[in-house]
Amino acid sequence: MARLLLPLPFAAAAAASASSLHLAASRLRLPAVSVARREGLFGGRVVGGAVRAPARLARRGLCAGAEPGGSAGTAVSQDEAMEWVKKDRRRLLHVVYRVGDLDKTIKFYTECLGMKLLRKRDIPEDRYTNAFLGYGPEDSHFVVELTYNYGVESYDIGTGFGHFGIAVEDVAKTVDLVKAKGGTVTREPGPVKGGKSVIAFIEDPDGYKFELIERGPTPEPLCQVMLRVGDLDRAINFYEKAFGMELLRKRDNPEYKYTIAMMGYGPEDKNAVLELTYNYGVKEYDKGNAYAQIAISTDDVYKTAEVIRLNGGKITREPGPLPGINTKITACTDPDGWKSVFVDNIDFLKELEE
Repeated sequence: MARLLLPLPFAAAAAASASSLHLAASRLRLPAVSVARREGLFGGRVVGGAVRAPARLARRGLCAGAEPGGSAGTAVSQDEAMEWVKKDRRRLLHVVYRVGDLDKTIKFYTECLGMKLLRKRDIPEDRYTNAFLGYGPEDSHFVVELTYNYGVESYDIGTGFGHFGIAVEDVAKTVDLVKAKGGTVTREPGPVKGGKSVIAFIEDPDGYKFELIERGPTPEPLCQVMLRVGDLDRAINFYEKAFGMELLRKRDNPEYKYTIAMMGYGPEDKNAVLELTYNYGVKEYDKGNAYAQIAISTDDVYKTAEVIRLNGGKITREPGPLPGINTKITACTDPDGWKSVFVDNIDFLKELEE
């Protein structure tokens, strides 16, 4: 399993349950947020288990629900918490997954998919190596974080993970290049089922599927992560309220018995998005041990954890700085068990500078 990366530990923290560093982190976890801490998070006092907004914060617009004129407002509700989430500066940072041959995967991504190797770090004392690849700098682009654990040559992708999406200007040309390099094409170029977009599917050396989507020039070519869920409405509700994502579009395909929902922090043609897929009648999936998680930026990991709890999410790593460094993170799972890590915006940029 992926282990903790010291200079950028948040990327693998939630997935590193078996590593010694993660065990150390577990021993150093902050306690569950107390009533007093909740007051501090949303700036109010607790009355009957609910947080009341003080006038000083209400006037500044930092705490929802305060009445005009500066008097104490009503108890902070899910809607008010959701309003804070939508004002939080969030974007998808990177997606973390495990590979069996790091050099082979890097070669495939750079030569066939046009990615750049942004950085690579070996941690021999913990027997793993990480590589970050993408189409632009990490401080402004969604990238992949590959994890190679010494001696582990294969992983079980499972049935829950779907694919990554990459926008290209010419799908057929990209497919030809993949074939020329010995890659695997699992779906030839053509219109998507139930739509008009031209797509194709390929597999990388570890069996991860990539959907090639024909699209004009875009600032975010690495544009999708598709995950399957057992209850689409429940998942949409969670990602809207707990993560502050927007439902960009939803499409039902009764002929093929599935429905998709695109969730994200901005338009699909300019931002990476999460594609949730519901297959009629399928409630659970095998998640395997290959795909790990998505990392998302936030201005406040403490508030983020509280909002996630308020909306039924499970916190798997209490908010706070990682042992030995100052990067603040919190980790959680959604109702289907998919993992995400939230990373402090300022700390993330500091990590990139080191």
